[in-house]
Amino acid sequence: MVEGCDVSEESFDAKEGIVCNSPRLDVTPYCDLSLNGLTIKEAIETTKKYVKEHNLGRVKVNYRLRDAIFSRQRYWGEPFPVYYKDGMPYMIDEASLPLELPEVAKFLPTETGEPPLGHATKWAWDTVNKCVVENEKIDNITVFPLELNTMPGFAGSSAYYLRYMDPRNHKALVDPKIDQYWKNVDLYVGGTEHATGHLIYSRFWNKFLHDVGASVVEEPFQKLVNQGMIQGRSNFVYRIKDTHTFVSLNLKDQYEVTPLHVDVNIVSNDILDLEAFKAWRPEYAEAEFILEDGKYICGWAVEKMSKSMFNVVNPDMIVDKYGADTLRMYEMFLGPVEQSKPWDTNGIDGVHRFIRKFWSLFYSRTDEYLVKDEPATKEELKSLHKLIKKVTGDIEQFSYNTSVSAFMICVNELSNLKCSKKEILEQLIIVLAPFAPHVCEELWDTLGHETSVCDAAWPAFNEEYLKEDTINYTISFNGKARFNMEFAADETSDAIQAAVLADERSQKWIEGKTPKKIIVVPKKIVNVVI
Repeated sequence: MVEGCDVSEESFDAKEGIVCNSPRLDVTPYCDLSLNGLTIKEAIETTKKYVKEHNLGRVKVNYRLRDAIFSRQRYWGEPFPVYYKDGMPYMIDEASLPLELPEVAKFLPTETGEPPLGHATKWAWDTVNKCVVENEKIDNITVFPLELNTMPGFAGSSAYYLRYMDPRNHKALVDPKIDQYWKNVDLYVGGTEHATGHLIYSRFWNKFLHDVGASVVEEPFQKLVNQGMIQGRSNFVYRIKDTHTFVSLNLKDQYEVTPLHVDVNIVSNDILDLEAFKAWRPEYAEAEFILEDGKYICGWAVEKMSKSMFNVVNPDMIVDKYGADTLRMYEMFLGPVEQSKPWDTNGIDGVHRFIRKFWSLFYSRTDEYLVKDEPATKEELKSLHKLIKKVTGDIEQFSYNTSVSAFMICVNELSNLKCSKKEILEQLIIVLAPFAPHVCEELWDTLGHETSVCDAAWPAFNEEYLKEDTINYTISFNGKARFNMEFAADETSDAIQAAVLADERSQKWIEGKTPKKIIVVPKKIVNVVI
């Protein structure tokens, strides 16, 4: 049993905890195995060791794969190093590997239903010369047909991370010294369904490779992050029953209508492009519309992105209209990376305006280059270093959406300060580059750099620039806020009290009375109790 568990009604299957009553202290045990005081993992290992040492059984590890069939009837994949002799499979010698895919005329199955490798004309194994030869040489004496199936995708993808460590090693999968340095993957990012399947296979393979000494660690990945799914934002038109007339959203309750999905790519800000709708499908060519204020307003709903709902957003169209950086930042801006969130093209304009505003720090509307090599002011440095601190922390936490908000705030502040100082903009480009690499690379070049912004050192924030010189205090009388006053950040409480009482605005609320007490909440509020 595990300390603290309740087994009065059902069993308690624990993965963590401290074992107790194994055996109970008030009984005579039937063997000399005691697990008391051990953790669950320690107890399991101790039990396995006891069973093995006392010849009570053997320790066995079972692995499970979701896919029991390790072959595919397609061309692309690792070929099996197998040839057939009298219908029985035989392995090609390890010294003769690798076995490479042959050239084929077609990537489709053969007319007799064989996999694409059935089209190969040079796909037979010569057991004497130990090489691949033409099919016409097959005599089933020394030359035999090779396997036509190929390995599934996870055969190569399950251990590719090891090969990345040492890609030019022709003697081993990975050099042990290099493997010892890199060990395993620090971070694995993938969608839930794909990542789950791939992780099962990768862990299966890596545990085997670890057992045979080819991988120095048992677990291939240290941390997993599943990004959320981008959901679709569907649009609807409303057809009046038994007609070809479509009524706008806010007028539909006046008619008996049928809601129909419409292609979101011909809708902008929920307003339907009428001519594009008529050209979309033949049955809508003669469509008529009942509009509101001269526009057709579509309904909408958040649904899974699907072709059948016509809500699949083509990223190429977004890139053509707004640019790749806008698309990239807007995806991050939609919400936390691990949450599913709806795609809403209506909100992308805000991110596009930010990109243009960022550009305006470098170029005027008349395309005049504005950047000056002048020392930055304290306000400009404060805005920049506040951003550096925020984004540096957000990246570590995968909080990209809040980073995008921080960029917008910083660029607004620098715009209000009319800042075009190279000292500020150079570091701003570096911090923004992972989010908007294309525009940053171009502006980095305008600053005179010959190397990529990707090679620049990440700026460190200076806490000194973030310190406040003055604090804005709310001045209250009997708990009601009346006005505000600025004080030096290091001003004493006595000096603040004296300044508040001396301010002519205070006299209106004191009314000649003597305050009972004055409460100063540092860096926040002053409350005068009368």
